[in-house]
Amino acid sequence: MTKLSKTLTIQSSPHIGAAASVDSIMLNVVLALLPVCAFAIYRFGISAALILMMAVLSCVLTEHLMCRFSGRPTTVSDGSVLITGILYGLILPPSLPLWMVAAGGVIGVAMGKFLFGGLGYNAFNPALVGRAILQAAFPAAMTTWPSDSAASFASLPSSTLALPLTKPDYDGISAATPLAKWKFEQIPTDTADLFVGTVSGSTGETCAALILLGGVYLVARRMMSWRIPVAILSTVALCSMLLQAIDPTRYAGPSLMLFSGGLMLGAVFMATDMVASPITHLGCVIYGILIGLLVVIIRVWGGMPEGVMYAILIGNAVSPHIDHWIQPRVYGTASQGGAV
Repeated sequence: MTKLSKTLTIQSSPHIGAAASVDSIMLNVVLALLPVCAFAIYRFGISAALILMMAVLSCVLTEHLMCRFSGRPTTVSDGSVLITGILYGLILPPSLPLWMVAAGGVIGVAMGKFLFGGLGYNAFNPALVGRAILQAAFPAAMTTWPSDSAASFASLPSSTLALPLTKPDYDGISAATPLAKWKFEQIPTDTADLFVGTVSGSTGETCAALILLGGVYLVARRMMSWRIPVAILSTVALCSMLLQAIDPTRYAGPSLMLFSGGLMLGAVFMATDMVASPITHLGCVIYGILIGLLVVIIRVWGGMPEGVMYAILIGNAVSPHIDHWIQPRVYGTASQGGAV
């Protein structure tokens, strides 16, 4: 009998299914976001670069100091807070004062992540927590979008360098986002402009093409669940298609609903947060459908034109319950804890 050169060793769980570490995953997410960041700076100029830098700096510094003050070793090196800072900067208006950017970064990391215990324990996406606080505290600043003349490499919006606790002074005429144009004026936006990002909006949410490209990269590297963004985008597309069939003059079509606002960035890079999203495949689909429905409901019947941030935060809150409700039964049992 031929002796086997390799033998099968059976051991108890847990088993390592992949060699990807936290550092490796975070590095790949950063690589996926770099084209989005580059386009944001190209589109909105110096102000976008400053906002991204301040967002990253405030988030990283907050986590480092919180770790030091609590007597823990710093966790900055794992890269998770770097991702938080980049995403946080990408979802802010290009003309937002830098002191507001710093305040939101501190609150997002301190309250949205560190207060829950750090990486692996946060119930909500920290970047969205920071933005939600700013939205509640400074609604005017968070809904003011600069015109093209105020966002370039030749000039810097005066609001960017506004002093803390003062009312920002905005240059030029504020430009409306595609969602606001449709919701309040029923003015459509060309699909090509939405896809390539030549529209008004938050710093890094406008170019749907680059966001999707980053998502495809992460899915190909098996570092992101494709079920969540597919479930979200499919739900939004189907609902908007049905609503437009009912009344095309009142309800926006799938192209506007999908490619405008923060839906693409939220569905691809934020709703897929490994800590704040479900674990099971079915749970990811249910989670995505819930977020997609909430996005449509808030956008269509809410008082604000955008609803991605609130939809994802609500989804984060429901996520652990989804995993509990659809918890798969133990092999060999008829139900949880029951015998065959």
